[in-house]
Amino acid sequence: MKTLSSFLFLISLLACQPNKLKNTTDETTMADIPMTYLALGDSYTIGEGVAEKDRYPAILVEKLNQSTDTQWAEAEIIAKTGWTVDELEEGINSAAPKGEPYDLVTLLIGVNNQYRGRSVEDFQLEFEQMLLRAIGFAGNLPNHVVVLSIPDWGITPFAVEKGSHSEKVAAEIDAYNLAKKETCEKYGVAFIDITEDYRQIGASPEMLVEDQLHPSGLVYQRWAQALYQHMDQLNLEES
Repeated sequence: MKTLSSFLFLISLLACQPNKLKNTTDETTMADIPMTYLALGDSYTIGEGVAEKDRYPAILVEKLNQSTDTQWAEAEIIAKTGWTVDELEEGINSAAPKGEPYDLVTLLIGVNNQYRGRSVEDFQLEFEQMLLRAIGFAGNLPNHVVVLSIPDWGITPFAVEKGSHSEKVAAEIDAYNLAKKETCEKYGVAFIDITEDYRQIGASPEMLVEDQLHPSGLVYQRWAQALYQHMDQLNLEES
């Protein structure tokens, strides 16, 4: 079963991807053009402390290529450890991605805004602008954008050693995630909650890298699976 509706993407490509159509020849069909994926975020997206193959965007692409006739190109990642929303904005401007429109855009950002003590209200305004930019990267197709919730770093050994108040961190993370979810609903963008699952597993030794803060590849496998399942459900709804 294809993970995303072929019809949906055919319409998207015809409507929004003239650059790809122009490059086709008599010997090149639409099926020969790989799908494109842009992953935006911070340390969780770049996979601080894990190998490139263990980042969740890389795992997702591998899953998609193993389960469908449609091929996906390697994920383009714009992310850096420590980035806030405004720093992601600067990073995007510096990277100047040229693959627009992308067939899939994921966005996982906000933990560093919370960590630095910034207000939820300011975050929501910045996040809304970033979400609109992500939708633009997806050819103005909101259903080609997926937002992931912010994991709760307060459950990690790093947080315990730092003396962080886990309940306070959890409450702030929940407020940030609610702001993200409400904004996604406003624009018809999918929002996937990975926070509750992470709270159950994130403190286990095998789920952590050496710094005792960032997730291991085992966690990223779960996030990639959540994305994969969402895309499969989208296919079922469109079939």
